[in-house]
Amino acid sequence: MTVADWNLDRSYSSSSGEVRWAGLGPADAPPVVLVHGTPFSSYVWRAPARALASRHRVYVWDLPGYGVSEMRPGQPVDLDSQARVLTELLDHWGLAGAGTGPAVVAHDFGGAVALRARLLHGAAYSRLALVDPVAIAPWGSPTYRLLAEHADTFGQLPSELHEALVHRYISSCSHPGLHPDTHARLTAPWLSEMGQDAFYRQIEQNDQRFTDDIQGRYGELELPVLICWGAEDTWIPVVRGHELAQLIPGAELRVIEGAGHLVQEDAPAELTDALGEFLRRG
Repeated sequence: MTVADWNLDRSYSSSSGEVRWAGLGPADAPPVVLVHGTPFSSYVWRAPARALASRHRVYVWDLPGYGVSEMRPGQPVDLDSQARVLTELLDHWGLAGAGTGPAVVAHDFGGAVALRARLLHGAAYSRLALVDPVAIAPWGSPTYRLLAEHADTFGQLPSELHEALVHRYISSCSHPGLHPDTHARLTAPWLSEMGQDAFYRQIEQNDQRFTDDIQGRYGELELPVLICWGAEDTWIPVVRGHELAQLIPGAELRVIEGAGHLVQEDAPAELTDALGEFLRRG
């Protein structure tokens, strides 16, 4: 993987389809697994991943139904299916039985994926960092709920209308605005015929029940937890971060000024510094 490219050069056949992934950094360094959210891909982790790889073995992957991983009709891409895939990958990477497990850093609904894998599927982590996670009810903007309720209808939009919707939706994740190249990279997977179907499929399959059945168990988390939140997040307001920190014993909350929901793009240096400090603690 070069500085200029973001290439997931390995694959794994998961219970939800082929997963594309890559590893950065020394093979014998402490492991860190990065989990992206929706409607993104591992590409949003490129800057933190490269920086963290100087001290860690960093695993990045596109969840099934996202980025360059498999997209197909009828594919299970709900939050519990993704949690099962994460658990499978930890075993595939040889991290499931490696002491206390890897550190996990998860963004957006990747947070719910990581929490479900830990609380419901027995995944072991040494520590957990949650970045603007989907974790506290209620969640889902009015637009998100509308898309979920009428996924079949939106899936039949003419391609130019679908493209306009995706461009507008993704642009709203950033407070200062995405670089045009980044915006193009994040929207591209959703603009093909298969991508259009996949875009509405993943929204239709996810709803609040996937956090409702674990929210009452956050007090069971017995590991170091860092919560990072963009102060200007309009998708999930920062008040949810304060609420989540109260539910997890010993959790630390770091609010990152000037950043919207996609903190990795809005404030990569500040986020990477917070993550690096957290991961270096004994």
